[in-house]
Amino acid sequence: MNGKRTVLIVDDDAEIVELMRDYLEDEQFEAIEAFSAAEALEILDRRPVDCMLLDVMMQGQNGLDLCRHIRKTRDLPILFLSARGEDMDKIRGLSLGGDDYIVKSVTPEEVVARVKAVLRRYDKSEKEPKWEWRFGRLILDVKAHEAVLDGRPLSLTPKEFDTLCLFAEYPRQVFTYDQLLQRFWDGVGDKHAVTVHIGRIREKIEEDPRRPKIITNVWGVGYRFEGVRE
Repeated sequence: MNGKRTVLIVDDDAEIVELMRDYLEDEQFEAIEAFSAAEALEILDRRPVDCMLLDVMMQGQNGLDLCRHIRKTRDLPILFLSARGEDMDKIRGLSLGGDDYIVKSVTPEEVVARVKAVLRRYDKSEKEPKWEWRFGRLILDVKAHEAVLDGRPLSLTPKEFDTLCLFAEYPRQVFTYDQLLQRFWDGVGDKHAVTVHIGRIREKIEEDPRRPKIITNVWGVGYRFEGVRE
């Protein structure tokens, strides 16, 4: 690890990629290049990235569709680069999850400055406590100790609420029976206690508790929360 922040530049124009790489590296960033959406996804799957500069109009999958795909599973700063500067284009890009929309007529120095500004905002937000989590139909308000499903407050016991918050804080992470037993029962009890407890939560949050889609079984291991944080 070299300690530098990493920026993934995604553009099918090699000249723009090379220009932005040079300016970012001059500002002590590590710049990674991708010339298509597929190549960008391959890079994201194998290494962490701090920020992405994303061209809107690319051959194959365009930048807007790539942003929509990334936002389903990842939270990283995305700055659109586009030759189109109309307001509707900007609104569409930002509404899909872009953090900034930059017209390519600006100078490379301004692009780098806006990368730095977005990273500062992300750094600040990560230090602030997260009081509310949204997962589509389900909202968890940690400060108010309240869970809302389809606009209707749920009646959860303190242990049920705390369990749901644990899952929601670490989406897609598997929690074993032993981990849950240790956390919520101080290690006293057995797998059956955990199963009954999860079953009660499912009765309150799942459309069909017999076919759960929010808290799913990882057979023989434990449970996993499948919600995608908005």
